[in-house]
Amino acid sequence: SSEDNKNIVDEAKSCTTSKKKRWFPLESNPTILNGYISKLGFNTDLYEFVDVYATEEWATSMVPKSVLAVIFLYPISPVQEQHRHEESSSGAALSHEMSSQRKVWYTKQRIGNACGTIGVLHALANINVDLIQPESWISTFLHRATCDTDPLVKAEILESDDVIETLHDDATQNNNNATGRGEIDDEVLTHFIAFTNVDGMLYELDGRKDGPICHGETKQEQLLEDSCRVIKLFMERDPEELRFTILALAPK
Repeated sequence: SSEDNKNIVDEAKSCTTSKKKRWFPLESNPTILNGYISKLGFNTDLYEFVDVYATEEWATSMVPKSVLAVIFLYPISPVQEQHRHEESSSGAALSHEMSSQRKVWYTKQRIGNACGTIGVLHALANINVDLIQPESWISTFLHRATCDTDPLVKAEILESDDVIETLHDDATQNNNNATGRGEIDDEVLTHFIAFTNVDGMLYELDGRKDGPICHGETKQEQLLEDSCRVIKLFMERDPEELRFTILALAPK
């Protein structure tokens, strides 16, 4: 019913507004994200975020193989929230114990509008090539918040870190943003998630869910296509919606 839909979206809004902290949202923009991950300590000499213009083969074939991770931005809507609730009820998410055994790095999101940074961290923390610069912010953070660290504890470590808060804020003020960042309390109903390959399995990583969602087998050279297969399901749930963007962390 329309009342049920309203309740679902109101609950989704509360997820992004009732946090102790609230940040300005990141824009799904490769130029901004590449500058941001470089400041975090990711070496962008060999890989960078690029736009993926559609889920079809004509678009994925334009992206160099093999991508390290995929970031997806989608609108929070009644149908997406309904699916999230059903997924949670079905126990689809991996437990922390299982995630830890599988070496999947996962954190919960507790800071309002931090989903862009959470998506970036999920992407960078799960790559299997050594592109993290020693002594950088992300290197230090990942030593403190390992795969084995409870996802809520990871979130608390992030929450108390002034450096990442400043770097995130700087990225939201970047001159390459297509739009102004608005007011801190503006309603934001879009959400970033990440897709990664860990040991030949495709994982969807979303800080609002109960844990990582495993979508079956993948290979590094197929990661983009396999991620797009799952992304299509998000799009098909919400066929009237156009505000979807896909970014791939791809070879230069």
